[in-house]
Amino acid sequence: MPKVFISYSWEDEAHKLWVKSLTDRLIENGIDATLDQYDLTLGDRLPAFMEQSITMADYVLIICTPTYKKKADNRKGGVGYEGHIISEELFAKGNERKFIPIIRKGSVITALPTYLSGKLGIDLSEADYDENSFKDLVTTLWGAKSKPALGMKPAYLTNFASSKTDVKETENEAISILGIITDRVTIPRMDGTRGSALYSIPFKLSKRPSRLWGQLFIASWNRPPSFSTMHRPGIASVYGDEIVLNGTTIEEVRDYHRDTLKLCVDIANQKEAQILEQERLKKEQEELKKQKHYINVQNIADGIKF
Repeated sequence: MPKVFISYSWEDEAHKLWVKSLTDRLIENGIDATLDQYDLTLGDRLPAFMEQSITMADYVLIICTPTYKKKADNRKGGVGYEGHIISEELFAKGNERKFIPIIRKGSVITALPTYLSGKLGIDLSEADYDENSFKDLVTTLWGAKSKPALGMKPAYLTNFASSKTDVKETENEAISILGIITDRVTIPRMDGTRGSALYSIPFKLSKRPSRLWGQLFIASWNRPPSFSTMHRPGIASVYGDEIVLNGTTIEEVRDYHRDTLKLCVDIANQKEAQILEQERLKKEQEELKKQKHYINVQNIADGIKF
C-alpha cells in the first residue's frame, strides 16, 4: 500500500475542502494518505509532524497554487518549513519521483515553487478535473504504469550491423577472454640462448577495453592475489581487443596461466566498475551542489526588491 503525504497551503475554506476531498478519493483507491486535517491532533508538534510525514512517505503530493509558491519561495509558515525539508531531501537523496506537483490553481509558472521547477506534475486546476488525470495519479502512486515488453530485432535488420541498443548493451558487458588467436602465436627462436624456447601468445577479448582497464589488468597480472610458482610477471600487455603474453608457452598457459588470466580479467572488470561508479557519484554530487547553489541564489534574489 503506497504511503502518501499531502502538502498544501491553508487558504480559504473551499481550498481546504478540495484538498480533503482529493485525499478521500485517494484513500478510497487504497492509498494511505496523510493529511493534517485527519492526522494532526491537539498537542502535536507541527515541525515533528511535517518532518516525519515527509520522511516516511513513499510520495509527497504538493498541491500547488500561487499562494503556495509565494510561501514556499519565501520560506513562510508551515509551507515554508516543509519547503526546507523537501529541498533538503531532493538534493541529499536525489529522489525526484517522490515529490509530485499537483496544480490546483494557476499555471506551472505561477504555481510551482522554485525547487520544483521543471518537474512534470498533474493539472487538476479545473473545477471538474479530467478523470483520466486522477487515474494517472493513482496509477503512478501504485507503481502500476507499464509499457509493452521489448520485442526482438526485426528480421529485416538481421544483415545490418548492431543497432545503437546492441552497442549500448555491449558497452555495459564485463570483458571476458574469448580464446587464443592461434594463427598469431609466434615461433620460438630455439637457438639455445636463455628464454629462446618461449614465445608470444595473443588472447582475443570480448570487446576493446578502455585504457584504464588495460592498466588495471596489467597491474593485477604483475601482482595477482594468487598465482602458481610458474607465474611470469611483466610479460602481459593489452593491445586493442587483445591480451598478449610475450614470453611463455602454450603448455604454461594450459597448466598455469589460464586461471591467473581469468582472475586478473575479473579484477580489472571489478576495479574499473568501482572507479567509474565513484566518478559518476562525484559528478552527481557536484551537479547537486551546483543546483543547490543556484536555487539558493534564486530564493534570495526573489526577495530583493529594487
